[in-house]
Amino acid sequence: MGGISRRGVLGLGLGAAAAFGVAGCSGGASGSGALGTGKGGKEKPSGPAPRPIGDGSTADTGPQPHQPPKAVPLQPGETPPQFVVFSWDGAGEVGNGLFPRFLKVAKDHGAAMTFFLSGIYLLPESKKSLYRPPNNPVGASDIGYLKDENIRRTLQNVRQAWLDGHEIGTHFNGHFCGGSGSVGNWTPADWQNEIDQAKSFVKNWRTHTGFTDLEPLPFDYDKELTGGRTPCLLGQDKLLPTAEKLGWRYDASSSGGLQMWPAKKGTVWDLPLQGIPFPGHSFEVLSMDYNILANQSKNTTNGVPARYPAWRKQATGAYLNGFRRAYESNRAPFFIGNHFEQWNGGIYMDAVEEALKAMADKKDVRLVSFRQFVDWLDVQDPKVLAKLRALTPGQAPAGGWKSYLAAA
Repeated sequence: MGGISRRGVLGLGLGAAAAFGVAGCSGGASGSGALGTGKGGKEKPSGPAPRPIGDGSTADTGPQPHQPPKAVPLQPGETPPQFVVFSWDGAGEVGNGLFPRFLKVAKDHGAAMTFFLSGIYLLPESKKSLYRPPNNPVGASDIGYLKDENIRRTLQNVRQAWLDGHEIGTHFNGHFCGGSGSVGNWTPADWQNEIDQAKSFVKNWRTHTGFTDLEPLPFDYDKELTGGRTPCLLGQDKLLPTAEKLGWRYDASSSGGLQMWPAKKGTVWDLPLQGIPFPGHSFEVLSMDYNILANQSKNTTNGVPARYPAWRKQATGAYLNGFRRAYESNRAPFFIGNHFEQWNGGIYMDAVEEALKAMADKKDVRLVSFRQFVDWLDVQDPKVLAKLRALTPGQAPAGGWKSYLAAA
């Protein structure tokens, strides 16, 4: 995994590689009032017997376990919680053990996360002719197909993730970021085609793989899927009409966002990755592991090992800088994007874990999935949300929260 081009990464954060780096994509004790997954070992859904769907690849097992209490509106003058969403692009087990590692980290700290699953990670390479990507050759993909044993592990980890209370979104399929077939050039109809295929690969893995000894994914994916993130953060403008038609609740594909409270584009919440203070620099970096890497080792994912300790410290500092700026001022939600990759010796995975642990024990911090966050947004008074959106990055409410939101 030597060069950055391996994953076809071409997107830019905030329009400037020097300031925000390229938008990366993968091949693969909770605080007071925290919303999270709870703790415990592996489990099966309780309640009525699962109802198989289709070929039995998925099943309706009833309400998802480990969900937070029903969201309620902020009371007048109440301080908003500090929401933090850790999300994972690709969300496949590529053989490095990172998926189960972060399931454990999340469970240990009461965190819920969003896993954006790439549909072809459940499709054997021997069946790749089933994938017909828009404006690209049949079976083409800019990320690799997984080996059978890694498809099995991905299925097991996705199942456990849902049972632990995490959200399963989509990262679509072939991850095309360059040339005429780039997702940045796709039409709403192309996105509909891609989404239909991504859902089909999830809903029909048993037929495609021939695996008969694995339990079904414990959710109805048509109902579970309410948002996604596009490859390289490209193509959101043409995706949104399709997302609206499908009833998606949010999209996390924007780059160049600021640490401010979000708004909707049409009927879809726009939840962008954000610029955060980058230690040692006057510019900010996008809140994704790959973008930090691009400003450290530039065009390689295997930089000089002697620099790994300093880079790890810098990456951890960037995440914590972003967290502190929001937590101590406007309480804007903080969105962090990651990949299950061992880039630069795995330092970004270590940085994410270290940062999560530092955030989890703070008062009023809620480590949630994107879906859980929009559940909260959807019950808030629009006037309150408008007041929150008026606060710029690092701007604390004049007179404190009690005064600032009292009139709202």
